[in-house]
Amino acid sequence: MQSIIVAVDVTMASNIKHPHHSDSFSLNKYHISEEYGFILPRPLTDLPQYYQPWMKIARRLSELIDCHVLRTEISKMPQLDTCYLHTYRELRLAHLALSVMTMGYVWQEGETGAVKVLPRNLAVPYWEVSQRLGLPPILTHADGVLANWRKTDPEGPFDMGNLQLILSLPGGDNARGFFLVTLLVEIAAVPGIKAIQAVLNGVMQRDSHTVQAALEEISESLHKMMEALKLMHVYVDPTVFYGIMRIYLSGWKDNPMMSEGLVYEGVQEQPLQLSGGSAAQSSLLHCFDELLGVWHEGKTGEFLTRMRDYMPHSHKQLIEALSRGPSLRQYVLESAQPKLMQAFNSCVSQLLSLRNYHIIIVSRFISVPAARARQMQVQGEQSVHAPLALEDRGTGGSRIMSFLKTVRDQTIDSSIAPTQPLDSEH
Repeated sequence: MQSIIVAVDVTMASNIKHPHHSDSFSLNKYHISEEYGFILPRPLTDLPQYYQPWMKIARRLSELIDCHVLRTEISKMPQLDTCYLHTYRELRLAHLALSVMTMGYVWQEGETGAVKVLPRNLAVPYWEVSQRLGLPPILTHADGVLANWRKTDPEGPFDMGNLQLILSLPGGDNARGFFLVTLLVEIAAVPGIKAIQAVLNGVMQRDSHTVQAALEEISESLHKMMEALKLMHVYVDPTVFYGIMRIYLSGWKDNPMMSEGLVYEGVQEQPLQLSGGSAAQSSLLHCFDELLGVWHEGKTGEFLTRMRDYMPHSHKQLIEALSRGPSLRQYVLESAQPKLMQAFNSCVSQLLSLRNYHIIIVSRFISVPAARARQMQVQGEQSVHAPLALEDRGTGGSRIMSFLKTVRDQTIDSSIAPTQPLDSEH
């Protein structure tokens, strides 16, 4: 597949020099759905009969955790062979089921009762499915959001009233709200993701009208993503997210509760260190960053780059192809067309607004409950569920507020000032 990226890059470079070249950039080879973008279209909701031991436990996850018997039930589970998983959708559902079981197994007893070893009957098939998909053996955004939805009415709308999760984590309706609102952010981005193709082809053909129209589409899409994100306040209670759900999204890298990582029994003797679920695992903002020339450096850039290893491989390849493609920002600078600059800056402004709003969300769902939890601890009322050890970290392991503010500030830098010299480079 690497050769495909190289071929795309060479085509892009050649089109800059020869605008009338017949080749063009296409999203098709990166498994981007016309209707759903990065979301897996029509995910399976069940696996073949042989794999029912997985599905039965995964469907009852919250109930088994509440009764403190999930680990016991998993210990009785047969070690199943993954060779009967034949299709991509089967593999994605298997990965989702094994992922939620793993998160539940590790965190069944909260932050103080995490295990150090994942048993062989779960670890081995999980590793094999992960290897076949090119995903890590931990719950990712690709599992919990992109491949974890179904419509109640198949012909009905793609909205909260008609969407359900296939599998969930503890948190009840709040868990449903968290994953499905995130899914709605993904669907709001679809017109913007599709417009990337028009932007790049417009740049290669020196067609400023096409580029401008596509940038306006992206700007509108970014605005709709923020509007979708606002639904988090409607469907998720911050105290439930912080006190119950968040621990089950946490991984075993940069986590003081599991500083050594997790041993996958039967896979390797040394523990693996893997990050928990994170918004940084969504391909959306990575694509928009690469398109708009937003550069993330230092530890922030390293973390974001590492999060690409938690995405489906073809989506990661798209981001890499965009990073090597023609510079939209440089094209806009060289064009010196006020309307084109305005369209570009509008995209940066909407991206900035989205990131500012994400900071507001994180403050309400993590920082404020963490402050309350610290106060309760001082008063001797601390709940055993509230993960104080993670109070300043995102579920991906980053120091969340400083990370998000750095990402936000680096976004500002890509905006084009009207007085910027035309030979400026970023």
